[in-house]
Amino acid sequence: MKKLLLLFITIVSCSDSEEFFENSYCIENINLIDAKKGLKENMTIVISKNEIIKIEKTSNLKLSEKNKIYDGTDKFIIPGLWDSHVHFAFERELASSMFNLFMAYGITSVRDTGGEINFLKKWKNKSISNPNLLPRVKIAGPLIDGKFNVYNGNSVYFPPLSVRTASIEETEAQVKELIQNGVDFLKAYEMLTPEQLQVITKIAKENQLKVTGHIPLSMDVITASNMGLNSIEHLRNIEMSSTSNSEELLNLRRVALENKEGLLGSSLRTSLHNSQRMSSIKNIDSTQLKKVLNVLAKNDTWQIPTLILYRGWAYQLYQNLEWRNTFEFLPIEIKNKWNDQIDMIESTDNTERKDFADWGQSMTKLMNKMNINFMAGTDTPIGFQTPGYSLHNELEMLVKSGFTALEAIEAATYNPALYFKMENKLGLIKEGHIADLIVLSDNPLNNITHTKKIEAVIKNGNLMNREYLDSLKNSQEKN
Repeated sequence: MKKLLLLFITIVSCSDSEEFFENSYCIENINLIDAKKGLKENMTIVISKNEIIKIEKTSNLKLSEKNKIYDGTDKFIIPGLWDSHVHFAFERELASSMFNLFMAYGITSVRDTGGEINFLKKWKNKSISNPNLLPRVKIAGPLIDGKFNVYNGNSVYFPPLSVRTASIEETEAQVKELIQNGVDFLKAYEMLTPEQLQVITKIAKENQLKVTGHIPLSMDVITASNMGLNSIEHLRNIEMSSTSNSEELLNLRRVALENKEGLLGSSLRTSLHNSQRMSSIKNIDSTQLKKVLNVLAKNDTWQIPTLILYRGWAYQLYQNLEWRNTFEFLPIEIKNKWNDQIDMIESTDNTERKDFADWGQSMTKLMNKMNINFMAGTDTPIGFQTPGYSLHNELEMLVKSGFTALEAIEAATYNPALYFKMENKLGLIKEGHIADLIVLSDNPLNNITHTKKIEAVIKNGNLMNREYLDSLKNSQEKN
């Protein structure tokens, strides 16, 4: 009798040790990677609805056979990726296809950095309505520009991504209107005056919004950073503030910005870039550059360098077979247009573009050593960059610029969540966090290109396998 009682107790205790998670699924024996914990091998992750509810060493968690269990042996899981610089409005005929391509490549969140507000709200609202299938979308609305705005729609190269504000009062009114329209951040552009930028940063701070942008040509980078520009896209115009004669260059720009010849904003900006950009890069002063970088570090002014954009143009990387093959997933009219445009580009050695691309990488390396924060962004679809695919190329560029693979992953996962004050719910593989995740067949810490080896994407808890992801890619041509 005592033996039977002992056997019964043993059986009950074993049964109790097997855990069952109702309305959930478990990924067993998988290797977890996030920016804060690094690699944690042979783990079990349990997902219920849209949330990670448990993470435990597989050897310490005995799952009941009643659970829905996926085998993660020899696989790796990372947080969902962000592309922190995209433009839905640059090629409007491509916008309807961008969502599926982002998801197919594991891009579960995007940050749109400029376009007409009602057009962008359309995609943001669609994302909000379909959180299990579409990437989340953060929008800035139009680029807030000055009297001679650049992206005013005067050509196919300058579609109407910006809004002209010719005075401080117009700038203030525009910022308030964008905030009423529910933007997630603001973007300041190159033709603003210092007084206009001051208005933007002041109102943004009052409304707890970040301001990103290009350094206005009427200013130096130190003043813009001190004024409250929270992040800089493309490292734009930093070089002009990093020479021994930076004040002289600034005075020359201010005279030119009076625009007595009545140039279009796009032409005026191009003329200033042509006259000062490359000469500045060739004459960087180490003392002045150190001063600039110290201010950026002190003010926590983040960088989104879009290295693949410049590298792609300079070295014609879009000619690479893997890159060009991704055009097959574009709508047929976009695929044909991009192929035709590429075929017309001469294969000449563009030394200046290469010098600029190389400088961007060297600056990125220096800034990273100074612990300046980065986010990974691409500027897709500009530069023949296929949405989704291009972000993986940017991660490679960050590693080639001195980042560790883990730092590159951080720039595309945790850092964007932190930027938008979502770090308590997103960007890490952690209990209580939203289940935006990517399952990989190989370790990206060994080779960052392994972020392309996607076996499944989990968006808001919804698991999409490889077959489904391939269907997202292949559906584009029919759109």
